[in-house]
Amino acid sequence: MNELYQKSLNILELPTVLTRLANEAVSEGAKERAMKLRPVSNAWEVQSLLTETTDACKLIAFKGTPPFSSIKDVAPSLGRASLGGMLNPRELLDIAALLRCTRLVSAYGGEAEKTSLYGLFGALRANKALEERISTSIVSEEEIADAASSELANIRRHINVANSKVRDILQRMISSSTTQKLLQEPIITQRSDRWVVPVKAEYRGSIPGMVHDVSSSGATLFIEPMQVVQANNEIRELEAKEKQEIERILMELSAAAADCKDDIIYNFGVLTSLDLIFAKGRLAYAMKAVEPEISKDGEVVLRRARHPLLDPKTAVPIDIAIGKGCDTLVITGPNTGGKTVSIKTLGLLCVMAQCGLHIPADSGSCVPIFNEVFADIGDEQSIEQSLSTFSSHMRNLVGILEACGENSLLLLDELNAGTDPAEGAALAISIIEYARRKGAKVATTTHYAELKIYATSTEGVQNASCEFDVETLRPTYRLIMGIPGKSNAFEISRRLGLSDEIINDAKSRIDSDSLDFEDMLAAVQKERQRLEHELEDARLLRIEAEEKVKAAEELRKQAAETRERAGASAKREAETILRDARRLSEEVFNELSEMRKKSAQAENIQQMNDAKAQLRRKLNEAEEKLSGKREEAPPPPSSRPVKAGDVVEILKLGSRAEVISVSPERMLTLQAGIMKITVREDEVRLLDGVKSEKKKYMEKVDDKLRNVPVKAEVDLRGMMTDEAVSVMERYLDSAFMARLNTVTVIHGKGTGAVRAAVHAALKKDRRIKSFRLGRYGEGETGVTIVEFK
Repeated sequence: MNELYQKSLNILELPTVLTRLANEAVSEGAKERAMKLRPVSNAWEVQSLLTETTDACKLIAFKGTPPFSSIKDVAPSLGRASLGGMLNPRELLDIAALLRCTRLVSAYGGEAEKTSLYGLFGALRANKALEERISTSIVSEEEIADAASSELANIRRHINVANSKVRDILQRMISSSTTQKLLQEPIITQRSDRWVVPVKAEYRGSIPGMVHDVSSSGATLFIEPMQVVQANNEIRELEAKEKQEIERILMELSAAAADCKDDIIYNFGVLTSLDLIFAKGRLAYAMKAVEPEISKDGEVVLRRARHPLLDPKTAVPIDIAIGKGCDTLVITGPNTGGKTVSIKTLGLLCVMAQCGLHIPADSGSCVPIFNEVFADIGDEQSIEQSLSTFSSHMRNLVGILEACGENSLLLLDELNAGTDPAEGAALAISIIEYARRKGAKVATTTHYAELKIYATSTEGVQNASCEFDVETLRPTYRLIMGIPGKSNAFEISRRLGLSDEIINDAKSRIDSDSLDFEDMLAAVQKERQRLEHELEDARLLRIEAEEKVKAAEELRKQAAETRERAGASAKREAETILRDARRLSEEVFNELSEMRKKSAQAENIQQMNDAKAQLRRKLNEAEEKLSGKREEAPPPPSSRPVKAGDVVEILKLGSRAEVISVSPERMLTLQAGIMKITVREDEVRLLDGVKSEKKKYMEKVDDKLRNVPVKAEVDLRGMMTDEAVSVMERYLDSAFMARLNTVTVIHGKGTGAVRAAVHAALKKDRRIKSFRLGRYGEGETGVTIVEFK
């Protein structure tokens, strides 16, 4: 990378973006690599970098950030260990922390198999055995664990015993009343790692021993009594053994780490790469950035692009497009209108993408791969080098024009400003044409009207302008493609209080062509703003209409789902009821079989009858439940009030009947077959157009029934109670229709169960006037004489 390209990257503030990226990284290695990132000019490599960033964003959203921590460069330590050197506890703990991070990140990447990062996660080489060996042996930088070796644990146990022995001897000494008067204080302390007691200077000879220290005043001597010298010597010998054993353990661990040197160093490199990739993902979330497409035809399309270093709450998004017949963009407009920010945004987003970073723009944005991006932005006037503004810019331009070529992007701010306008404009056009002939793309800002006309009349060159609100004297920072902008010097001056006399005089000094051109630009701007407002209103109306259509479609789907759920629920309930009915039927049949067996054995007939009646009730309940769950469409209402002689349908029974009479309370008396029924009017439905033939039919049926021969008695012997009652009721119907006055029901004597059931049924029959048991000669208690009304 040449010096001019690096200078352009600094002008575009890429290092500031990389600083933000470094702040997102965890490890120092990743931070250093972030600051060294530079644009890549290979399309395949750029696409791979962008895909990695995209996959990191997906994993962050799905699982959070990998546990990057304690990623330290341990290569120097491992290099010394491989040469036979002993690592200190801190270095070994760093190696264990790196191995632990390797294991955890490798486990995190277990679900990344469908991403471009799977290869990096899979390349990690965890070594849990070495990690745990170091972690269990070393407690901290200053302490080796007793579990590091059995020998170390044994030595420390002996040290504790020896220390206890010395303290016991000294404790007895300072507790003695004879010795206490010799001591400055009755305490036990240490000097030079040996146990001593503080003795008053005047009693120095009273306690034989070795003096290890004297107080600053000279009044106290710290003496090691002769009774504990041997024990203290033993402690010193044990401590020397402990030190040797610790060194042996550290050497052993260092050798084990050296054996895995290559894997550990490789893990560090992979973890650093992953840390940097996920830092890109976190930066993308922070900037609300997206992955740009890589265009193959050199086209740049930025949709709602935002400069990454501006406050996202106040930054105004811009749309920029270069390519497809347009290789040069000339941006005009007033000062502080956003021209410079526009070209810096263009250049910065292009180099960010080539660094593998997502760009703060909307989806659908695309950038090509530039070999170089050159920028000449800002005032580089130098007093020391006697360079004016024009001279400093021209020096940069000379270098840029020499270095640029095909697939270069040139960003030129206020091209050739600071010199004669006529000469500067002509020179600017020539510079642009020269860069175009070399295959470079150009984006420049200017105030020169000649450049506006040049862009309007030259193929491949497009105008753009930064919008300015003259009413408020504030720029809107919107970039308008295809339309040149005005400097608005007259309007701004008028708003700021300059007299109309001066402004009108200034206008008179401008040639008519230039004035007409500026007036035309003002008219175009005004018309554009009007059309934009109308377009925005139309867009809002379209969005509102789409939302209404979407809401209606959602309601339709919800209604369809509700109907489907209701139908499925009703079907499930019906199936449940049918299953229950079938189960009850099976139970009925099974228990009937059992009762027949018991009946054949003549055992407990009354119990069987009761059980049979109970089963019949269960079956009836199941049938009622089944019929009650059916959902039928409500019948249409009656077309007029019901009157006598009409034919109606009884809603609950679903049968037809003839209206005999209608009470003032609208209670209907109906003739349904041989039965008369009283119902409310809302319980029936009028059947229009159905003529009553009941009278004819009943007369015909009555004649037939009267001609049917009916016996004067019915024999119920040998039947079960339910069966006997059913046969008797059918017989009574026939006898009543045959106009018999008295009939005989033969039920036999037996247990009396059938007789009791017959009498119970007769009591409920309204056609019966009276009944009695037979007398002598009639059958006595084995028959019942029944008299009709």
